[in-house]
Amino acid sequence: MKLLRISISEIIGTAVLVACGCGVAMATSAATGVVNLVATALAFGLALMAMCYCIGHFSGCHINPAVSVAMLIKRKINFKEFCVYIVSQLVGAAIGCLLLLMIFGTKVSFGANEVQAAITTTWAGSKAMQLLTALVVEIVLTFAFVLTICGVTSNDKYSAVSGVVIGLALTLVHLFGIPLTGTSVNPARSLIPAIFAVRYSTTPIIQVWIFIVGPIIGAILAALIHNALEKCHKECENCACDLKPACCCTETAAEQPETVTTTATVTTVKKTSAKPASKTTKTTAKKPAEKKTTTKRTTKTTK
Repeated sequence: MKLLRISISEIIGTAVLVACGCGVAMATSAATGVVNLVATALAFGLALMAMCYCIGHFSGCHINPAVSVAMLIKRKINFKEFCVYIVSQLVGAAIGCLLLLMIFGTKVSFGANEVQAAITTTWAGSKAMQLLTALVVEIVLTFAFVLTICGVTSNDKYSAVSGVVIGLALTLVHLFGIPLTGTSVNPARSLIPAIFAVRYSTTPIIQVWIFIVGPIIGAILAALIHNALEKCHKECENCACDLKPACCCTETAAEQPETVTTTATVTTVKKTSAKPASKTTKTTAKKPAEKKTTTKRTTKTTK
C-alpha cells in the first residue's frame, strides 16, 4: 500500500507540475511569441508549492528524479522506493504532456528545454562551450534547489513553511535560468516534453542529456554536502565548549589541560585542609583526660 500511495501521489504531482509550468510557458509564447519569464517562473513555483501541501504527507512530493536521487543518498528512501518514484514521475510527466497535447495540438514546443540565446550568443563560435555552459548552469541551479530542500526538510520545526520555501526556491532558479537554458532542474520535466516536441523541433531531444546529467550531478553534490554539514553539526552539538553549533573540537581540546590542573589544585587543597583538622581533633581529645587527672590529685590532697 505504501508504494501504491507513493506512486499515485507522484504521478498526480508531476502531471500538475508539467501541465501548469510548461502550459503557462506555451500559452504566453503562443499569445506574444515570447515566453513570459515571470509568469512561467511563478507557475512552476506555485504548482510545486501547492503539491507540497497536497501530497507531501503521502510521498514527500519529490515530483523530480533529482530530488529522489538526493533522498536516496540521504537514506530517506530505499532503492525499491526510489525506482517507484522515478517511474511514477515519468508517467506523471507523460500525462501532463498529454493534457497539453489536447489543448495546444502536436506541433508545439511542450515547454521543452534547450540552450537559449543568452548562452548561444556569448559562445557563438563554440558549440562545445555552449553545451558545457548550459550543463554548468543546470548543475548550479539544481544544487541550490536541492540543497534548499535538504535543509528545510531536515528539521521538523520548518515543516509548516517548507512548501512555501521550496516553491519560492524553484521560482528563483527559474527566474535566473529561463533565459539561459529554459531551466530544467528536473529530468522528468525535460525528457518527456522533449520526446513530445520532436515533431516541432529535434533540438530538445538532442540536448536532453544536459537536462538529465546536470540535475543529477547537482542533486548528488547537494546531498553529499548537506550530509557533511549535518554530521559536523551533530558532532558540535556534543561538544562541551560554548561555540556551538560552530565546529569547536580544537577549542575544547585546548581547554582540557586547564581543567586537569584545576582538578589537581582542588585535590591538593582538600588534602592540605584535611591534615590540620586531624591534629586539632587529637589535641581536643587529650584535654578532657588532663582535667580528670587534676581532679584526682586534688581529691587526694584534701584527704
